[in-house]
Amino acid sequence: MTDTVPATAAGLRARLAVGLVFVVMGATQGGWMARIPAIREAVGVDTARWGLLSSSSAAGDLVAIVLVTVLIGRVSTRLLCLASAALILLNAPVLAGASAVPALVAGLTVWGLAATSLSTPVNALAVAVERAHGRPLMSSFHAAYSCGVLAGGALGTLAAATGITPGVQMTISSGVLGALLLALGGRLPDEARAVRTERRRPLARRFTPQLVLLAALAFLTAFVEGAASQWSSVYTADDLAGGPALGAAAYTCFSVAVLLARLLGDRCAARLGRRLFVRCCLVTAAVGTALVVVGPGLPFALAGFTVTGLGVSCVLPSVIALGGRQPGVPAGEGVSVITLGQWPGFLVAGPAVGLLSGVAGLRAALATLIAAACCAALLTARIRT
Repeated sequence: MTDTVPATAAGLRARLAVGLVFVVMGATQGGWMARIPAIREAVGVDTARWGLLSSSSAAGDLVAIVLVTVLIGRVSTRLLCLASAALILLNAPVLAGASAVPALVAGLTVWGLAATSLSTPVNALAVAVERAHGRPLMSSFHAAYSCGVLAGGALGTLAAATGITPGVQMTISSGVLGALLLALGGRLPDEARAVRTERRRPLARRFTPQLVLLAALAFLTAFVEGAASQWSSVYTADDLAGGPALGAAAYTCFSVAVLLARLLGDRCAARLGRRLFVRCCLVTAAVGTALVVVGPGLPFALAGFTVTGLGVSCVLPSVIALGGRQPGVPAGEGVSVITLGQWPGFLVAGPAVGLLSGVAGLRAALATLIAAACCAALLTARIRT
């Protein structure tokens, strides 16, 4: 069990500031996703072409990963965090207001660049806050992100119902979030500056055996989480003939379970210790997916995706926290290695399951999630805390 220390007023303000940045990430994403039908209509492309264009963000992701991997530890973590958050807020209205393909592609590329550039520094700052408080807090920060997604989606739904255009909606939300960020941004913590020779050490020294192990865990977990979120509604609606309503219900069950588990995850991690907690979560995710794959009908699918969400929700936050607390490695550098493992997991999850489903069916393709969760659970035996 982790010892706790009294939280100072400055520590609480730092925690609030970091939580706000997670909300910024989630709210802009949720607002964008809720307005995709209107934006696609404004741009004038069909579903197939939209799927191709939406992959433009991957180019920005890749550039951001390279940049952050090089810059983290060499420039202020707080500065990287604030600059990336500002870019997200400035780009959101432009992206939502796109009415032509070039503007959409440019906006999505900048979105990928900004969001991925923000992921590493904000998680590194979350590690710093967690260390200052002396107890697990990472799951609650990721819960703030999930709350932001839900709030952004709700705002987008309300805007669509009242006839507000996506561009105006994102301008309003960016303005409000930007004002809050200006008010609280100065409260963000920052990693202690290492000596000059340490900041310039070769990148290869960052990849310690323990961080490589954690990056592998991040990849497998991201694969499970990404595939479950992308295919839960399709599997329930089409393969189980549940229809669009139950398909949406399956995704909702998964998403709500993720949020609820993250709200409670820090307490469980403090009680069990992170290694055992991560192992229990992965086993839970494997059991949940097994219910989906083996269960005979819709109730099993809905229950299974709920259990999968409960299990997978806190693994990545815990792995990121472990990566940011490796001996002799600054938090930002450790988190950057986890990001390198996590990003391809989310990227390949949807296409890999889709390709396999074309050969063996979606039920069999989803069985790969069981295998990934079980492999990750076995790897936890090698985690050093």
